[in-house]
Amino acid sequence: MPAESIYLDNKLASASLNETRIIKMLQFILRYLTFRSSNDELMQLNRTHLLVGLLFTWLVGVGRYWDHPNAEILQYMGVGSVIYVFVLAAIFWLILKGLAVVQATYFGLLTMITLTSFPAILYAIPVERFMTLEAARSANVWFLAVVAIWRVALFATYLKRAYKLSAWVLIVSMLLPLMAIVSSLFVLNLEHVVFNIMAGISESTGSANDEVYEIVFTLTLLSYLGILPVAIAYLTTAITRWVQLKKKA
Repeated sequence: MPAESIYLDNKLASASLNETRIIKMLQFILRYLTFRSSNDELMQLNRTHLLVGLLFTWLVGVGRYWDHPNAEILQYMGVGSVIYVFVLAAIFWLILKGLAVVQATYFGLLTMITLTSFPAILYAIPVERFMTLEAARSANVWFLAVVAIWRVALFATYLKRAYKLSAWVLIVSMLLPLMAIVSSLFVLNLEHVVFNIMAGISESTGSANDEVYEIVFTLTLLSYLGILPVAIAYLTTAITRWVQLKKKA
């Protein structure tokens, strides 16, 4: 067989293999986003899953601010979203290690957090371009609710299946990071909303994200009120689990 024919056959086989891998990856992501992925799939994550997750995290980050009039350069570039997932994965890793979830890995947590970025593509819809300001505000509130619930549910499902967490441990492991996220979003004010603690949102500089920021402000207050009992619950659970782990050793 001529060398050129062998080369073409190998190239076609390689292209077919890559196409199959892409199809399988897309099928897995679809199953994951619809809560149909198996436990085995969740435990067999590799670098390809992470690279795909990081790519979409970056794209979603760019899409979120592409039409924002006051965004900073790093937000337009999507860099902030990529940094965010690395920090969040570290927080969850520390929280789970503190709860004696010894099988938790930073790689697995980072990969799954990046894959939960897909629903956030809703933020890229420029509702303020074809809606009134009031309607755009309401739409963004609904986007916030859908994306937040969807992403939290996806990650909670992963934690429960991959690490066999009980309902109580799952709740405790999720609450502290979520409180930190909400509080950080309020302090950082990534949407650049003009907010006065006494007067609320400034109408003169109103934007489509005003109501979203008000909700974040309310959740931040609730986080401050709930941080002490949640911290006590976390410490109590952590001590109990470490004692149980040592007894089994």
